[in-house]
Amino acid sequence: MTGTVTADATRTTVNAFFAARAAGDTAAITALFADEVDWLLAANPVVPWIRPRRTAAECAAQFDELMAHVVAADAHASIDTFLVDGSDAVVFGQLSGTVRATGKPFEGPFALRLTVEDGHITRHHLYENSLSIAQACTP
Repeated sequence: MTGTVTADATRTTVNAFFAARAAGDTAAITALFADEVDWLLAANPVVPWIRPRRTAAECAAQFDELMAHVVAADAHASIDTFLVDGSDAVVFGQLSGTVRATGKPFEGPFALRLTVEDGHITRHHLYENSLSIAQACTP
């Protein structure tokens, strides 16, 4: 029974994370992250919103930084699959957008691994089409 309770709590937290991102609610996103987060997003020096992060505030700020650099009306993410196993969740989907500075579009699949402990996200590992994003950021 403990595994089910953990999986349900994980699913609830991850759903709250996606709802806060969709609403652009940085305060709610910050509250969902643990004080220290295992953050992984492949370094990409030409993409201004991709950088190392560790604290809840730094992780939540990624959304604001992303939205400062992309055309809001063109920023889309859809979820194809949402799997939960205990405290871990894996989400597969598609993302797309247009970089404001260049007017170039990007798109591609993504996979996101999240770990939730005591109602807070402690791991955020995002795997995405970094080549498409880098090309869109390059003038």
